[in-house]
Amino acid sequence: MAAEGGDEELERLREKKLREMQEQAEARRRAEELAAQRRLALKRILTPEALARLDNLRIVRPELVEALEQQLISLAASGRVKLPITDDDLKEILAQIYERSRKEYRFRF
Repeated sequence: MAAEGGDEELERLREKKLREMQEQAEARRRAEELAAQRRLALKRILTPEALARLDNLRIVRPELVEALEQQLISLAASGRVKLPITDDDLKEILAQIYERSRKEYRFRF
């Protein structure tokens, strides 16, 4: 009898672990799908040179690039930016971001 209870408990633990693994796999799949959609959108709105600059910047400042990508996609979707965004356009946007962040940090103690 006690062995049966142990077997049932072991089976419940296995099922729980299997569900957790399936949920993690699904979350990874959704994240990969969203990343692919974002990449496709960026390929449409950026020139190859601008996209390469963004990829290089991602190595150094991934959090900045993620936020910038969302902003660029939103701007393009709303028609508030001229398409395609060139490398020079992207440099200008990055310079503005840098200037803003420099001012923000300048006054913090």
